[in-house]
Amino acid sequence: MIFSRSVLFIVLAMFISCGFAASAPKMSSDEMAKAARVDALTIPTPGELMTALNKVGKPNWQQQYRPPIPTAFTSRPQIALNLGGLIADGYLAVEAEDSQQVKNIGKDIVTLAKTLGVSENVLRRGKSITDFAENNEWSALKEELEATQNEVKLAMEEQHDNDLVTLVTLGGWIRGTEVVSGWIAQNYSPAAAKLLRQPAIVSFLRAKIDTLPPKVQSEDVVKGVRKRLVEIEQLVSFPREQTPTVDDVKKLKTAADGLVEEITKK
Repeated sequence: MIFSRSVLFIVLAMFISCGFAASAPKMSSDEMAKAARVDALTIPTPGELMTALNKVGKPNWQQQYRPPIPTAFTSRPQIALNLGGLIADGYLAVEAEDSQQVKNIGKDIVTLAKTLGVSENVLRRGKSITDFAENNEWSALKEELEATQNEVKLAMEEQHDNDLVTLVTLGGWIRGTEVVSGWIAQNYSPAAAKLLRQPAIVSFLRAKIDTLPPKVQSEDVVKGVRKRLVEIEQLVSFPREQTPTVDDVKKLKTAADGLVEEITKK
């Protein structure tokens, strides 16, 4: 798997650099090897996070689906944020082993990628996603989703759209936070709740937003995300020895819901 130096894609990378609790399940060496190295942080993919959650329970991932989102956005930053969210949805559908949902999401990913002008390689990936989904090749689908997200980001870098790379990453992390906190709120356990500790990751993402060009930062959707991330950072910055209560988890889910709503609002 090829990762560019700017690949940041994360969902909830709380169990490596940000103080993953000793009692929480550890990633295998293979999973660690697939994580993207960004600055001083090691970033697991969404699929790796869901694998970690599978170790503390038996999630019904279909319960975390959401209705189809709009794809006719005009703001490039908003498109990038939603593209990241759709890639996270792709991992969710793969974990649920739902071939039709995978194909539906794959089509939406291609639609948004076209709007950003990065569709050539993504179109090929989209066809592969459909083929693998029809044949129920779930392991291959996970790899294809990783390849797709990297194709998107590499294309953006080539187009000098590094600010969009950051927003694709952020969109995926936000949607992943919603999915994971939603599952934990419904199936609470101390081990799962501890996975939500991720202060370094949120701080890192907020710092990345501060480096975006002024024109991008002035977009309403980016300003809204920036504001709501402050609240989320507080909710995931509990002490390492502390276990969030079910109410704490629900507060995080509510905050993540609001952030996703902000991003998908036309």
